[in-house]
Amino acid sequence: MAIADNRERATMQTELIENRVFERVSLTENPLLKGVYEECSFIKCDANRSDLSGITFRNCLFENCDLSLATVRNSLLQDVQFRGCKLLGVQFSECKGFLLQLGFEECMLKLALFSQLKLKNTRFKNCDLQEADFTEADLTGAVFEECDLLRTTFLKSNLEQADLRSAFNYSIDPESNRLKKARFLLPQVIGLLDRYDIIIE
Repeated sequence: MAIADNRERATMQTELIENRVFERVSLTENPLLKGVYEECSFIKCDANRSDLSGITFRNCLFENCDLSLATVRNSLLQDVQFRGCKLLGVQFSECKGFLLQLGFEECMLKLALFSQLKLKNTRFKNCDLQEADFTEADLTGAVFEECDLLRTTFLKSNLEQADLRSAFNYSIDPESNRLKKARFLLPQVIGLLDRYDIIIE
């Protein structure tokens, strides 16, 4: 009986779902089957606290979805775009790092965890990243366009060539992060001096 159950699970793991549109579906009440979702769109879906562990998403779009506190342990997110989504507290650091490629536009990402991920050239546009954690993340060439970085953690992060010209409310320690050729603008750039507790007039 256990062997049959294991075979059934293995079959479910390899299921391929292509070119599907999921609209206004509660993924909490109707969990996704384990497998590979390729070129699928999730529109206005409720995935609050849902379990997306072990699922592969390739070339997928999440638009106006609530994925707050969703579990993504060992999920593979390859070229996945999030637009207008709530992603409060999502621990992206639990995803598989292999082929990870993400994009965010007008998303609520408060308390999201990105620590130790390779996020080269990732684009965050008009996102609320308050209290997100990028500890030891590789953000080489990443773009933070009009993003709120209040109390966002950057520690031992690689921000080389990153674009923070329109980001605001950030506090980044130049001695604890790599900032070579990162781009900043005045007056927000004074956020690089916070650790020195100096008064700028």
